[in-house]
Amino acid sequence: MSFDITVSGAAAEAVDRIVPQLVSDLVASRITAQDPSLWGAAAEDEASKRLGWTEAVVVSEGLVGDIIALRDHLRSVGVNHIVLGGMGGSSLAPEVITRTAGVPLTVLDATDPSQVLSALRDRLATTAVVISSKSGSTVETDSQKRVYEKAFRDAGIDPTDRIVIVTDPGSPLDQAARADGYRVFNADPAVGGRYSALTAFGLVPSGLAGVDIAALLDEASSVAGRLAVDRPDNPGLILGAAMAGTRPLRDKLAIVPDGTYIVGFADWAEQLIAESTGKEGRGVLPVVLGKDSPEVSLGLPDVQIVRLVESARETEEVIEGEIEISGTLGAQLLVWEYAVVIAGRLLGINPFDQPDVESAKIATRGLLDDRPEPTAPVFSEGTIEVRGTADVVAGEQTLDAVIDRLLASVPENGYISIQAYLDRHAHPRLERLRDRIAARTKRPVTFGWGPRFLHSTGQFHKGGPAVGVFLQLVGTASEDLEIPERPFTFGQLIQAQAAGDASVLAEHGRPVLTLTLGEPVADVPRLLETISQ
Repeated sequence: MSFDITVSGAAAEAVDRIVPQLVSDLVASRITAQDPSLWGAAAEDEASKRLGWTEAVVVSEGLVGDIIALRDHLRSVGVNHIVLGGMGGSSLAPEVITRTAGVPLTVLDATDPSQVLSALRDRLATTAVVISSKSGSTVETDSQKRVYEKAFRDAGIDPTDRIVIVTDPGSPLDQAARADGYRVFNADPAVGGRYSALTAFGLVPSGLAGVDIAALLDEASSVAGRLAVDRPDNPGLILGAAMAGTRPLRDKLAIVPDGTYIVGFADWAEQLIAESTGKEGRGVLPVVLGKDSPEVSLGLPDVQIVRLVESARETEEVIEGEIEISGTLGAQLLVWEYAVVIAGRLLGINPFDQPDVESAKIATRGLLDDRPEPTAPVFSEGTIEVRGTADVVAGEQTLDAVIDRLLASVPENGYISIQAYLDRHAHPRLERLRDRIAARTKRPVTFGWGPRFLHSTGQFHKGGPAVGVFLQLVGTASEDLEIPERPFTFGQLIQAQAAGDASVLAEHGRPVLTLTLGEPVADVPRLLETISQ
């Protein structure tokens, strides 16, 4: 079986109560038939343009030959290193697909100048770059395209030989790229970014990197029939009901890899769930955990554990109260897409829009246009500057005190979000903060690298339940990088993204603590020690 799910405890009760009604309402077959009325009148217009992913497996089969032919051509001229410039749905699916296949792919979903420079300086002579943007106007991918064009030209390489474009037909990027002579792959415009794993956005970079994408589509096809029928054993109905139907709602979904061969699946699922459900004050917050993370054993009443395992076990072997899932990657991608739109129906929200993602983009653009002087820190401790909302920083003069105050503000049903606007390859130790804060607060903690999380959990932070508190970690660039024909640098862009999101969070009444690390190499271990005390 390509996909198996076993539920217990509150999740099993939700499935027993809800799935029969979903079957009676023909929800599975109506999703497959692309019925936009399933999410109510207010969502119908958006839903009518966003259900193409249900037939992505069939549509995408026609892309495989062209992708493989281009891969073979690139290899024949000595190109053996693929870089992906993309954000959100354009980067997260290819990352899990290639990591699971054990195929190298440099994912550049960043604006940190040191991370961009590291990518630019890595094997440029044998590199091809996939620039991937659904809208064709994403500031991060536009900036990445510009610096790679310049780097190739400076090296005497024609950029049109090395840059491949993936975008929606008719987008600004599609029009400009075709006019300039670039190779363009168009994706289905009836598929939203976070549902695009099995479209050109997931397949082009993965296939060029060397993944067997035909096999991936076969894996998804093997479960498609089960997902389309209105039966109580439909895995999409079961997972959707378990995710959004518990009473009271366990609105933090902790995803724990425990023996699965799939690498990084929770990072992809995080965007799918958070951006689809976090709106109108409702939603399910995905929390990416390890097997030994504190939340796994805390028994929190608002946390639902989903364990990704190697193979299905008997019901009596499943840990009471948990959900266990096994399956191939292609099957998992399609099942979770069905489950999340079903969860949206149960929550009474539109799973296809992302109204609060744009607010942070608008704030960022405003800061880039005006470029005001940075706000003075409330105080500094060593090389760490402290800023934040008044409820966190007012009257305090020590790092310990503001951290204590932020963590003390977490409500009983709340969560902490750590947001690191730093080079994720240079500072992997920062992720240790997640478990340390969870152990200290005994509440769920999410960790996101900025700005990539803005295209993921950023929607939930502003649109979901108002129970989050936010720790921003911002770096200072030792070496900045100009963006050709743009009036700002990468360093200025990432600073504006952090400040813009902080301002929007503050406007929504969310507690925010921003720590600017003047010397990240020294400040990161110091911060870890402070949190642990």
